[in-house]
Amino acid sequence: MSTHSISLTVNGRKYQSEVDDRTLLVHYLRDHLGLTGTHIGCDTSQCGACTIVMNGQAVKSCTVFAVQANGAEITTIEGLAKDGQLHPIQEGFWEEHGLQCGFCTPGMIMSAYDLLQHNPDPSEMEIREALEGNLCRCTGYQNIVKAIRYAARKMRGESLPEEKYMPEDQHRPAAVEGPEAVPTS
Repeated sequence: MSTHSISLTVNGRKYQSEVDDRTLLVHYLRDHLGLTGTHIGCDTSQCGACTIVMNGQAVKSCTVFAVQANGAEITTIEGLAKDGQLHPIQEGFWEEHGLQCGFCTPGMIMSAYDLLQHNPDPSEMEIREALEGNLCRCTGYQNIVKAIRYAARKMRGESLPEEKYMPEDQHRPAAVEGPEAVPTS
């Protein structure tokens, strides 16, 4: 087993480590640095749950050896929130209900982050194309697209509705009277 010394910057912090040549970047981030927001979903680069941004570009960290990241600048999901405030993309996923189980969410958010760094006003089609390498088994993607559009608007400084959602019970229609209200067996 051969090891190499690597030095890289993750979420603005410099790290120097000895790693086995075969250590994947996703395992280095999770096991060596404790950054478990980067998920391991498939180990075959199909799902995108392990997406990070490396040197300004979204990459699937299960396809990169840690030694290949030597000297790189990496941003993971943990590096987006600042001073206790969610990043606009994270906020968008919250406000637009862009997640269900949450397993794919870090990879989706990092792919969206990469997209919005390069294209601050993407069309719906451009958003969907940017997410092609990320699989979600729960949401159907519609709210994920809405979440990214929300974030794009916020990042461009456009105003957003202050009170977007009302409590759940205020969305329910008033009680129906008459035959429509009678349960059928």
